[in-house]
Parts: sequence; structure tokens; C-alpha cells
Amino acid sequence: MATQAMQTMRRIGFLGPRGTFSEVALRSRPESEHAEAVPYLSVDAALGALRSGEVDAAVVPIENSVEGGVPATLDSLAHGDPLRVVGEMIVPVTFVLAARPDTAFADVRAVSTHPHAWAQVRAFVARELPTARYVPASSTAASAVDLAGGADTWHEATAYQAAVCHEMVARDHGLTVLAHDIGDNTEAVTRFVLVARPGPVPAPTGSDKTTVVLFQKIDYPGGLLGLLEQFAVRGINLTRLESRPTGESLGQYCFSIDLEGHLHEARVTEALMGLHRVCAQVRFLGSYPKADASAVTVSPAHADRAYEQARQWRESLESFESFESPER
Repeated sequence: MATQAMQTMRRIGFLGPRGTFSEVALRSRPESEHAEAVPYLSVDAALGALRSGEVDAAVVPIENSVEGGVPATLDSLAHGDPLRVVGEMIVPVTFVLAARPDTAFADVRAVSTHPHAWAQVRAFVARELPTARYVPASSTAASAVDLAGGADTWHEATAYQAAVCHEMVARDHGLTVLAHDIGDNTEAVTRFVLVARPGPVPAPTGSDKTTVVLFQKIDYPGGLLGLLEQFAVRGINLTRLESRPTGESLGQYCFSIDLEGHLHEARVTEALMGLHRVCAQVRFLGSYPKADASAVTVSPAHADRAYEQARQWRESLESFESFESPER
């Protein structure tokens, strides 16, 4: 982001409590050096604080390499007052099984963590704790914090004896690590996004991603294919495509999409204009630099120069100057 925009981020919210992977993602951003980090107990709370002006930006998880998109984030970005994604971060995720110091491995009858973390340790639990039940938590850190909170916050009705979390959180809250590196996939990562209120779109870098949400006017056979063709004919690669219920009625879905490219590129602009013609709504969620900084490959036929040459050729038809396509 531009330096001026970074300086305006004085308070940045994140999915808390302290010690979540969302905070790790936030700390990796240069904006965090000049901003107060404010934890919130849910994605909706963090993005709600952003919409209300309580914070200037928010960091939330949007996608996991094992479990896919994060529904709370996808749904909150698709509805409500518009927000813009201005950056993304990729964080490797490693988990430990943590418990109170007086708890032995054999004492664990229930385990708590975030649903996406639970999906990433299922094989470990099935092998080592086959009879343990699962207790959902709002975040990995929340499960550890509540477990360490003592009798005032720990109730037998929702009791669990262990939490799946980051080792740092376990140590910070006085928990004992019963097992290290318990993830089923050692290469697992989670993608986080830095979200702000709408503002100027930053200039393209050549390594950019754009996020949109598409709402169909009507559901019909081949409807999704028609939307995807807008990208295909312009040589645009999609890196994520997920359907989410709109909440209006059963069978009504919108499509959350990440694509390679930037709004200021002709091929992306024309694709979004084409979608605007055929969709009930196109929600633009931002163009921003890719976390891995890898260059986006664009064929000559879909480069900005090709679109400009086509426009010039079209204009020449009106003046009868030429009926030939310009040489490439």
C-alpha cells in the first residue's frame, strides 16, 4: 500500500484473542509497525468494527489449503457495507495439543479448537484420541485461553481437557504441550487478508490478485459457465472459486472468486464490465499484490497493448482509414 495509506492505519483489528494466526499474519505486515493491534472474538466482530470506523483495517482468515474458504469471512465480505481487500498474507500453520499442567494425555476426553484447525488434525485425533469429542471454538487461541482461564471461565457443561493451538499461545498461558506438530499436512498454510474501507485502488505491480463476488440474476442451466466464459475468453486465470448461499432462499448462491490480474488492466476491466451486464450484482472486493509476489503471465493477445490496438482499429472503421487489423 502507499505510504500515506499505511500512516492512516492507526488501529488494526484481527481475529483474536492474542496469539491467533491472524495476529501472526498482522505482525508480518509493515502497517503493524505504526498501528495498535486490536483483537476481536469473531470475524464478524472484526469486520463490523471496521465498518463502524472503530478500526482502520482488519486482518481475517479467508482460505486454508486443507479446508478451503473461511465461510464467516466470505459471507461478511459478500454482504453489508462494502469493504476492500488491500493485501494478503500466507502463514504456515503448525499445531500442538495443549492442556493444563495437571492433565495427562490419558485424561483427555474432549478437545477444543477452531473448525479449520480441527479439520487439519483429524487423523492425529483419530489415531491418538479416538474417543475424544470435539468442542468448537471461535479461534485456536480462544480454546487455549479459555482452557487456561481456571474455574471462573471453565464449566463442566462444556468442559474439554485439551486445546489445539499454536505453541506460543500454550506457553504464554501456562499450558503444557502434550504433543507437538500434530497437523495431518505439514505443508498446510492459511491465507489471510488485510481489509479496509473503500478507497483508491493501488497501482498494479505485475503480481496482483483481484477478488469479486458475483450474484446471478436468475439460476439457469449453464449459468455459471456463462460467467466463467467472461474470464476464459480474456485469458484470466482463477485461483479460487467458491459458491456461498445468499441467505435469501434455498438454492440461491453467489460466487466468490479470486483471479490473477488488476482492475487497471484492460482484460480485467472488460471482464468485470461483461459480468456487470449479465449479473444482478458484481461486488468488487479489491485488487492487491499477491503474497508470493510471483509475476502474472499474460499472453500477447490479452495484454493491454492488444486491447489498445483493437480499440484503434475499431475507431479507424469510422474514418474509413483502414479495414486491416494493425500489425502486432
